[in-house]
Amino acid sequence: MIQLLMGGGWMMIPILGCSLLALTITIERGLQFRSLRFSRLGERMLKLAGQGKFADALTLAEQRHSPTLRVLAAGILHREQQPDKAMEAAGIAEVSRLKRGLPALDTVITLGPLLGLLGTIIGMIDSFGIMAKTGLGNPHAVTGGVAEALICTAAGICVAVITLIPYNYFLSQVEQETERIEQYATQLQATLQEIKAPSGS
Repeated sequence: MIQLLMGGGWMMIPILGCSLLALTITIERGLQFRSLRFSRLGERMLKLAGQGKFADALTLAEQRHSPTLRVLAAGILHREQQPDKAMEAAGIAEVSRLKRGLPALDTVITLGPLLGLLGTIIGMIDSFGIMAKTGLGNPHAVTGGVAEALICTAAGICVAVITLIPYNYFLSQVEQETERIEQYATQLQATLQEIKAPSGS
């Protein structure tokens, strides 16, 4: 396998670099996205807030590292003055944190096949250069250049395809978490308004 990859020529170096970058980001994002499982505790946090147990709700958010819970905590902390603005700002920060690394994966998906195509062109140029110098009397040298081109193309496409799977998964998780944040933030804002209403009447 290593000999096969080495047969792709020097253009395999940036392709392998892209694959290592994608693997590193995928592992890091995978560990980060594990915290999203605590977002289901948003209902419990809303219930505590509705009962006026704000300290318990904030403690729950501190114990469970979840973007949704942190947004709700921002609303509770600023419940006396513009909790909606506080949750909006916190939501933007949390979504931005969730998307960290995804542009790099998107770049790898686009760049991988392009690097493979460039390797193909370089391999074909080498093959035609050998043909121009030696004619068809050295077929092994010509086919070696073609093989180098094909290996590079295959490697670039494989990197893009493999990276596309976690990228789409992470993107769907970001969208789901964004919707969850908006839903719970709206519910919390309504709850806080209901709590403040009697005191204002």
